[in-house]
Formats: sequence, C-alpha cells, structure tokens
Amino acid sequence: MNTAIEPREIAETLDWRRGEAGDLILAGARVVDPASGLDEARDVVIRAGRIAELASTGSASLDGAERIDAEGLLAMPAFFDPHVHLRTPGREDEEDPETGARAAAAGGYCGILAMANTDPVVDTAADVVALRERAAAEACVPTGFLATATRGMAGEELTEALELRDAGAIGISDDGLPIASSRVMRRVLAYQGLHGLQLALHEQDPELSAGGSMHEGEVSAELGIGGWPSVAESIMIARDCELAAYESARIHVQHLSAASSVEAVEAAKARGVRITCEATPHHLVLTDEALRSLDADFKMNPPLRTEFDRQALIAGLRSGAIDCVATDHAPHAADEKAEPIESAPFGVTGLETAFAVLHTELVLPGVLPLDLLVERMSAGARAFDFAQPRIEPGAPADVVLFDPAVEWEVGADGWESRSRNSCFKGRALTGRVQLTVAGGRVAFRRRSFALGVAS
Repeated sequence: MNTAIEPREIAETLDWRRGEAGDLILAGARVVDPASGLDEARDVVIRAGRIAELASTGSASLDGAERIDAEGLLAMPAFFDPHVHLRTPGREDEEDPETGARAAAAGGYCGILAMANTDPVVDTAADVVALRERAAAEACVPTGFLATATRGMAGEELTEALELRDAGAIGISDDGLPIASSRVMRRVLAYQGLHGLQLALHEQDPELSAGGSMHEGEVSAELGIGGWPSVAESIMIARDCELAAYESARIHVQHLSAASSVEAVEAAKARGVRITCEATPHHLVLTDEALRSLDADFKMNPPLRTEFDRQALIAGLRSGAIDCVATDHAPHAADEKAEPIESAPFGVTGLETAFAVLHTELVLPGVLPLDLLVERMSAGARAFDFAQPRIEPGAPADVVLFDPAVEWEVGADGWESRSRNSCFKGRALTGRVQLTVAGGRVAFRRRSFALGVAS
C-alpha cells in the first residue's frame, strides 16, 4: 500500500445518496475496535455524522438523539468491500447501484468499490461520470467505481487513466479477465507513476485455465468436468510481482484461492514489493467438494479448491499475508445459473452473508479471533487509499451492530440484492447484522429495532 498518499474519508470521497446525518446513541453495545484494542461495553454517541463519545454504559445523553438498545450486540467498525459487481450498465436485471448498495448495507458495509467489466465496459471518463451520478441518486452506502486498465478489456491498448482519475475513478482493473501480455502489464504499471491509481488484478493464465469449469484435481477427474489448475493463478501473481517491483509500482491481487498463491504473495512482501491482496468468504469456507452437487451456484472464478488450499488462505489471513476480505459479489440471473456446470457463468453473491458466514465458520469454532476478522473486513479500504473505519471520538460514524447469537437461514426471508445466486443459500448461520451506520446515517435497520428518543 502507498503510505505516501493521505488517506481519504470514505463517505466524503465516494458517491451515495447523501442526506442530513441523524444523532444516535448505541446504548450498551460491546464495542470491538481492533485498531485501539477496545473490547468492552460502551454507549456509542453519534452526532453530526461522527463518533462524538464512547461513554460508560448507561451514562450517555444527547437531546433529540435516537437511542438504540444495543445490549448484547457487537458494535464494530463497518466493513469495506473493494471488489463487487453492480452489473451497471447493461445487466440491471441482475443488479444496479441501488440494490447492490442495499445488499451491502444489509451485510454491514459502509463502502463498496464496483468493477468495470460491465456491458459495455467502463473505459472512458464519461462512463465513470455517469455511474457516479447514478450512485449519488440511488446508493444508500458510499459507492466507488473502477475503470478498465485496457480499452474494451482487450488487454492491448491502455485506457486514459489520467482522464479516468480526474473523472473520479477509484482505481483501474480488467477484473474478469487477466492482462495476459507481460508487455502490456509492464506498460500499465509504468503508467501508474503518472496517475497514481491502484491496479486491481485478476490473476489467471488463460492458456493454463482454458476449458476449466472448476479446480483441476481429484473431484474434477471423478466428475469428468474440465479443471483449471492452481498454478494458473500463482504463476501470474509471481509475474506481476516481478513487474511491479521492476517498475516501482503497486498492485492489489484479487480473490486468492490457492496455497501456491499465498506463497507467492508472502515471498513478494518479504522482498518489499508493494502488494496487497484479498480472499473471499467462499474460498475461506468451501472447497471443490461442494461441486459434487453439480449446483452452479458453487461455480466461481477462481474456483473453489482443496482443503489444503483453504487452510493456507486462513493462515494467510491470520498472518497478514492476505490483507483483507472481499466478497467478489457477482450477481447472475436465475436462468443462467440453472445451466449445467460447464455452461453456467462464474460468480456468486456475497455482500449480505460475508461476515455472518465467517463468524459462524471461523470465529465461533475458534479458528480466527473476532478482532482479527473485524480488522480484515475493512482493511481493503487502505489498499485503495481510504482511511480504515474506526470507532473512536472524531472518526466518521461507520458502525455495524451485529447480534452474535441470533440463528437464521440464508435466504429464508428474502434478499436485498436483485439476484439470488448465493453459494450459502439455505445454510444455517449464527450471528446477523442488525443495523448499519454509514457516514453517520442509518443505511440499514432490521425491523427488530424500535425507535426511541434519548433524554
């Protein structure tokens, strides 16, 4: 990450449906803020969009403020997702800035970054401006947009990144496709010195992965489904780390899926390469064994891999080799996902379930500590030059209230997203987001919260 760049505030920089921030008291919540080491019950006082006070339980008072009984709930810094797909323009039947932001708010997010592999792709300044205007009118949480690194995502001619930056693009990425040419990748990285935008990379050697619908291994062989090997990912990561080091550039590697990829990142970081990376909830929880169901909702790119790979990802998240959790929220129409595995599209939704899944599968069994997961859920902000959410006086009020005990079934009471292709649908989870405050405004509230006025 580039420490020379002054971190920006999420709500002040990104686009969303702004309004007057209300005053709130989150009374008696267990405040978990990994940055400060705070883990104790407090009254969180929010005034004019910022954290005004962390008062002792039962002592907070603010005339006219809404008082929310948060006893038994976790109050945590809200999450930040640097990797979502909003399908706009072109496939608004699957998602748009309004529904995607609603899904994000329901999952506890105070900021999201949308990828540019839409139809048509986002590769001009006019495209960026149009999306920003739409988010400003529709999105309930701050939303940013990346533009493509190459024109038309063809991997040949560079986009005008200076113009894209000036139009408000948050970064550049050909996500969905790799930049296969080393010559073009070097030019993209060299040009970064002029515009400064983060480059997010989908790492996949298209020749090694050609024809693959799932991980190449025992399960793919037994099912007779074409596989793509983990080396198709790690070999590209190693190449791009070498090029980034050579050009003194920085990169953000998306959705790591393999043990060999974690090793490549660890080696690059040890050498001082400026690299950040992410892992998804589905790669941290599931393996290629899920494909035995032949359910295309388990088909994603990169594919689910082995238990050995999954454990390596968890270890990488624990050690910090993997910087953050990102969902790669990828909505698809139901009829597309109803196709056989080989012809169905890659991708699953994830914004509404991310933290609850990881809380259930990794925190409750003691695999990861709560404070570490909370930190990794918002650390993607730093990779794109934003200040990571904190719960401390003076900080922007980006807070999620989470009930760690409630049990629920994924999808049983509907979705905020326009699409339902979740690989966790029907799964029983423990813990659920109850309220999300983004930029000082309540972006999401589960119906169980009653209104009240503090004295």
